[in-house]
Amino acid sequence: MPELPEVEVVRRGLAEHTTGSTIVQAEVFHPRVARNQLGGTVEIEINLAGLKISEVKRRGKFLWLELADAALDPTGLCLLVHLGMSGQMLIKDPEAPRNPHLRAKLELDDGKEVWFVDQRTFGYWWLGELHDGAPTKISHIAPDLLDSQADFAAIAHNLKKRSKDIKRLLLEQEIVSGIGNIYADEMLWAAQIHPQQRADRLSIKRLENLLECGREVMIKALAQGGTSFDALYVNVNGNSGYFSLSLNAYGQTGEPCARCGTAISKIVVGGRGTHFCTNCQRRR
Repeated sequence: MPELPEVEVVRRGLAEHTTGSTIVQAEVFHPRVARNQLGGTVEIEINLAGLKISEVKRRGKFLWLELADAALDPTGLCLLVHLGMSGQMLIKDPEAPRNPHLRAKLELDDGKEVWFVDQRTFGYWWLGELHDGAPTKISHIAPDLLDSQADFAAIAHNLKKRSKDIKRLLLEQEIVSGIGNIYADEMLWAAQIHPQQRADRLSIKRLENLLECGREVMIKALAQGGTSFDALYVNVNGNSGYFSLSLNAYGQTGEPCARCGTAISKIVVGGRGTHFCTNCQRRR
């Protein structure tokens, strides 16, 4: 599933190509795209036509298009996009060959189209209201590691109250968002913390360092276009990211740790394959 860096790469691409454009027509080709929409497919198709895209924003693994009227006055509405396991938001010319997994599209007044391609159909679109700058549907989602408003000290204290394995907590989007399996492994490796270490047994200082390591990992991943293991994650132009070449833990089972040379091990934590160094990341 695309995590924060991958979704941010897509957000930046959409912002570059769509900000200020008017939606001429919206079409939904698969009912699962609108499965969370009161009113279904018709609600999206009818109400998007004629609105302008004023901004493209993101929180964690979610992105949304903020919508304005013809005079660029805010409508208080947004189109929320969740990419799911395989969703892609692509900028296309109308003449482009149709993708067999095209689930929805926006036609813009400059002749471009925005395609939502989703092979596994776990992603969705949701048209709804904004509240305090974010879609009401994701009001429970916490700030992410790249959010300028994220309070690492407060997040660390929140984690410290929990007796769960630290990796399980990192994947809970209500505490800190945007972290999935790949970046949880990478930030734990960087901070030298065992993925099964109970959060309440870590000091506030180590927890804050973990969050800082996570921010650094995300920034590095962004610089390399995110992580792609197959053709399912691409940016708006259809290009893959190459942060997979810089991974130190995730997917590196049996490879020597870049820090100490010990072979990277793999276990299962919370049903997720988890990669770590038994020497550098000892459980305490």
